[in-house]
Amino acid sequence: MSVEPERLTNWRQQILNEGFVVISSVFSSNELDELTKRLDEVMSHHEAAEGPIRDRTGTVYAGRNLLSLFEPARTLWRRPPLLELLTEMLGSNVGLVRGLYFDKPPERTWSLPWHKDMTLAVRDHSVVSPSFSKPTMKAGVPHVEGSLEVLEAMLTLRIHLDAMALENGPLQVLPRSHLTGKSPASPDESVQTILTQRGDVLAIRPLVAHRSISSLPGTTMHRRVLHLEFSGQPELPDSVDWHDFIPAFGETSRQTYSS
Repeated sequence: MSVEPERLTNWRQQILNEGFVVISSVFSSNELDELTKRLDEVMSHHEAAEGPIRDRTGTVYAGRNLLSLFEPARTLWRRPPLLELLTEMLGSNVGLVRGLYFDKPPERTWSLPWHKDMTLAVRDHSVVSPSFSKPTMKAGVPHVEGSLEVLEAMLTLRIHLDAMALENGPLQVLPRSHLTGKSPASPDESVQTILTQRGDVLAIRPLVAHRSISSLPGTTMHRRVLHLEFSGQPELPDSVDWHDFIPAFGETSRQTYSS
């Protein structure tokens, strides 16, 4: 089912102005049940070096390399209205470039301070280029910090497998902070707490300042999120290659690399 042009225009305008928008009821309960079950199985059967991140008790609370570990992540976003929104924002050459997983298991909460998402997964981080800096390795995959131009051509979709409520450590964002580029943003009275239902999707610019707060004591809620990053630039500057680039249109990527 196609998206009404007026709704798509409104979403686009909100992202341009505020840096984010919540799209309601994209995934059904049955789909979410199946995704959650399969994701839990994948995370429990792989070692930390492959992607899952565990606490000292062995509980998984996050994961990297999702595009290699969890096959559905490569294609589940190819549906209305997500595909239309990605094309509207980033153009017809848009592709998926990285996938992460987050959870806040009951009694295993965590938090993150204010930050902007500026790290990219690439094939080789040894290339000397003014467009990339701060090379590092994460779960066996080279990463770099992208330039402003590269980051401004990106959009993240956060698929909520659970409702995100005040009790299970929601995301807080600083609206319009993407307009300040890579500069750190100072939180003020405009800070907004993002509350979602199960199956909702948050579309957000990586340069929006955000933080993740801790769950409340005694909660029984998980807060599982599939975090998928997209770019409208299949080719990066200075012959740097994305670690993965899965195009929106077509069954196979232009070129993908596995760790």
